[in-house]
Amino acid sequence: MTTHVVNTHEAKSRLSELIREAEAGVEVIVARNGQPVARIVPWRADKPVRVPGAWAGRVEHADDLVGPDDDVTSMFGRSAVSPLP
Repeated sequence: MTTHVVNTHEAKSRLSELIREAEAGVEVIVARNGQPVARIVPWRADKPVRVPGAWAGRVEHADDLVGPDDDVTSMFGRSAVSPLP
């Protein structure tokens, strides 16, 4: 990651350009009298909060969506005894 250090006067004069640099991945440090005081970073939106059970009661499903498949059942039975060909 590239770092770009600017003084406060330069930051005021070139703020839009410095923001574009930060969005592009450049670390922009603002310094006063040679001492770092701030960092310009791109905005990262917070992830939405997940609520467990939010869909409870909204989705209907049958007890058995797909019935047993005789071929699949026999393959499971054979795989327990020996590897499948």
